Amino acid sequence: MNNLDKNLTDFYKTIGSNVKRLREERGLTQLELSQKMNFKSVGLIGQAEIYYNKQHFSLKHIYMMASIFECKIEEFFLDVKIMPFEWDVN
Repeated sequence: MNNLDKNLTDFYKTIGSNVKRLREERGLTQLELSQKMNFKSVGLIGQAEIYYNKQHFSLKHIYMMASIFECKIEEFFLDVKIMPFEWDVN
């Protein structure tokens, strides 16, 4: 795994943790959130909260959840660390 892959893994895991925290603070289960987002199953929520099989939340998902949770988009990015990365252009 290169540095970018590790940085992205940490990025997606932190966002997933923030989603879980926000969901639980509002007393919602994964199933209830899935239903509010019109998903047919709980799979995406459950997997993306822990970045299982590289499943992660898209910007569309974050936008939808911000509306459902009645919070600012920034809440999903708390504790995200952006690490320096040198791009290999060769």
